[in-house]
Amino acid sequence: MAGMSDFDFFVLARALHVFGVVMWIGGVAFVTTVLIPSLRRMPNVANRLDLFEQLEGRFSLQAKITTVITGASGYYMLEVMNAWDRYLLPQFWWMHLMTFVWGIFTLVLFVLEPLVLHRWFHQQAKKDSEKAFVRLHRMHQVLLSLSLIAVVGAVAGANGYQF
Repeated sequence: MAGMSDFDFFVLARALHVFGVVMWIGGVAFVTTVLIPSLRRMPNVANRLDLFEQLEGRFSLQAKITTVITGASGYYMLEVMNAWDRYLLPQFWWMHLMTFVWGIFTLVLFVLEPLVLHRWFHQQAKKDSEKAFVRLHRMHQVLLSLSLIAVVGAVAGANGYQF
């Protein structure tokens, strides 16, 4: 991109980072607060699993793309700012949490879900749909809660607020 300065690339990286977080965590919020509770109220258990797999499969691609964008842009910003030492300082706890949340989602999306979790959840839902969807919902609630704490901490911390 001819004519772009280092500052322009940094601003673009930050914009892509925020875009990635909004799309990814916003999607997780939708799945956690709307999709799973709605599916749990469905009377037809067979349709519940089929609909979840159909909708979650579409979101999975979005989540994979946006976690890659978020991770790559975050790495770029750390590198440009030479801010790696912030991981040694407790006042940057939000960076630790942000990285931890990103790592969990990346592990789940790219390793655990395709190799283990998809098949395991399908089997559990066929055995006891209610119990499987309760577990799924709890897991999403924990991950969403950690994600939202990281988002609030990151926005405040990046703007100079120290908790």
